[in-house]
Amino acid sequence: MESLLWFIVSLVLLVNVTRWIHRHMHGMALLLTGSHDMALILYALPLLPGVLLHEASHWLMALVLRVRTDGLTIIPQRDARGRVTLGSVMVERVDPVRASLIGAAPLLFGCGAVLLIGQKVFGISDLGDVLLTGEGPAIAEALGRLFATPDAWLWLYLLFALSNAMLPSASDRETWPPVIVFIVGVVILALVVNQGQMLETLAGPLNAGLTWLTAAFVITLAINLPVMALLALFERGAGSVSGKRVYYYKPDEDE
Repeated sequence: MESLLWFIVSLVLLVNVTRWIHRHMHGMALLLTGSHDMALILYALPLLPGVLLHEASHWLMALVLRVRTDGLTIIPQRDARGRVTLGSVMVERVDPVRASLIGAAPLLFGCGAVLLIGQKVFGISDLGDVLLTGEGPAIAEALGRLFATPDAWLWLYLLFALSNAMLPSASDRETWPPVIVFIVGVVILALVVNQGQMLETLAGPLNAGLTWLTAAFVITLAINLPVMALLALFERGAGSVSGKRVYYYKPDEDE
């Protein structure tokens, strides 16, 4: 139950922080260039490694599931309604289960890449266990290791780019609701029939999976929160110098 709570809290924070960063990176680029086309390019460039992993994840999952793909691109575009896509890959329309797995691929691959860098480069192999303890000093110490590694800034940039492009877009999530409802229904039915035995069997793997995802989310938040502060500072400074201001009415991206 504790691991589920950590997962939900970190996921909610991650979604909102990532959305804020995307919007304000785009806004900052617009202030600097004064051109919507140039701003789109300037906004997309820092996220290019993550966009590449995002689209490659869709393609690879589709390949594994034997779903045809076409037209992979990592060139940012704006549609007729003004929505921005940083990349895309055309995927054959298939059943909801395979479509959901393809849509979730960037999150799975992105979390894997974030954790791999975190463990192999920064040595945060025990972050998940530390999170479950809930001890503030231990968590702070684990996160502090991010900044004590050779070439830390290069790896931190890569973490930033990968983590801020790993969340599935609205189009990636289109087939999720019926699949989620089906899974929940099957679990409830199994719990009723087996009187809780299935829950005991799944408790270990489920806890491990949630801890794995939470650790990736927390590493991402540790990178993104300072970036938020810098973006807010730079945006205010650029606005003061140019005498202009960007107004945000709704999310303007759909990676």
